[in-house]
Amino acid sequence: MTVPSNVLVVGGGPAGSVTATLLAQEGFDVRLVESRQFPRYHIGESLTPSTRHVLQLIGVADKLDAGGFQVKRGGAFRWGDDSWVIDWSKQFGDHVSTWQVDRAAFDALLLDNAREKGVRVEHGIAAKSVDFDEDGRPRAVHCVREGEGPVTLDGFDFLIDASGRAGLLSAQHFRNRQQHRFFRNVALWSYWENARLLPDSPEGGVNVISSPKGWYWVIPLHGGRTSIGLVTHKDVFARDRRAHGSLDDLYRSVIAESDIVSDLVADATCVAEARAETDYSYVADRFCGPGYMLIGDAACFLDPLLSTGVHLALYGGLVGAAALASVRRGELPEAEGLTFFEAAYRRAYTRALALVSSMYETYQGKDDFFWTADRLVREDAGAERGARDSVSFGEIIAGMSDIREATDARTRVLTDRLADEALRVQKEATAGDPDVGEPSFDVLRTEPHRDDSLLGLRVVTEPRLGLRPADPA
Repeated sequence: MTVPSNVLVVGGGPAGSVTATLLAQEGFDVRLVESRQFPRYHIGESLTPSTRHVLQLIGVADKLDAGGFQVKRGGAFRWGDDSWVIDWSKQFGDHVSTWQVDRAAFDALLLDNAREKGVRVEHGIAAKSVDFDEDGRPRAVHCVREGEGPVTLDGFDFLIDASGRAGLLSAQHFRNRQQHRFFRNVALWSYWENARLLPDSPEGGVNVISSPKGWYWVIPLHGGRTSIGLVTHKDVFARDRRAHGSLDDLYRSVIAESDIVSDLVADATCVAEARAETDYSYVADRFCGPGYMLIGDAACFLDPLLSTGVHLALYGGLVGAAALASVRRGELPEAEGLTFFEAAYRRAYTRALALVSSMYETYQGKDDFFWTADRLVREDAGAERGARDSVSFGEIIAGMSDIREATDARTRVLTDRLADEALRVQKEATAGDPDVGEPSFDVLRTEPHRDDSLLGLRVVTEPRLGLRPADPA
């Protein structure tokens, strides 16, 4: 039986750098290759409080606190005719907060920290293909080194694919990604100075504002800068793009279309060229196999409505590293560790998918969102719709429900209900739309499972990172 000790990580974004650091801290020999030079620009500035939990484990949370990043304590929503505020400090305590970050600086900090913790980091190496042995384990990765040409990386016994949307394994080798046809969107954004937030926003809170074309984000950054963007369907974007001479013209047009957003930028100055990027949502039909894991956007991507991208990347890194650490110490077989990783990670994605899907559904009021959130978190939520509070909604968008389920032995995970809710809301939202068809979520159900407590295991961080049997609740 192969016991992993030498790990190759492909990709130096948050998923790759954090997973590599956690493994290095547990005694693994870790090599990380990244195609680009850092720092490099990346969208996705808004983090969730769950990330603080992981970033404390690798020793960078204090650096972020001291680094001048904008503190974030929740968000303010203007959706349809409703408005509500999520203030995590008031709901869960003053210790529950996170950051709005400059991703170029944030990602570089994480990768530098990986290097400091013993990870061998190499830039300018683009992974292109993978060879597998007869047992289905990866044995070599064929790459191109910048300025030199082809190079083959081998000598590892475990591969972490954190290659992002490029998808070294899921998109290029296995070709097993399922796109969610419901989320065929494009993001259009730029940056402003001196923009305002909605008046009831918590400190550093993201503003989410619905539109007939989709939804806007307003994200305050340090130094008085604000990221403002619109997410809209690809067909709407293509139609509007043809009607405007430039991307900047289109961007200014969509800002002007919202009275709320226009008011927030009335005294502000746009200080950057507009950018656009497709953000089609997808999920691989498996996140792991003998000798490999997919983490971050390499495994799955979801519409950014609830800022789940970095949360899913770091959560996947946490549960993946915990599983591998226990496998290396002989505490459980690799297959069992991988099954836990697959179950925990896929359920986190499914919960986020269900809640985001409900917000794209035909609008029935904020209580319907809160009802869906209750059903995704609470075993006793009940089937009756009606007035609900926002606690479960706030917990999910904080990423706290995923961390709690993975680490708390008393937690029950509502396995089938998560996939059922994702299917229900997308069926309701797409009823009668011939372009979407019948949604299918077979890949969201993880089998086999012993019970609703994540295969009878949980993540522990003391005295060592790993998996332990979950005591009966």
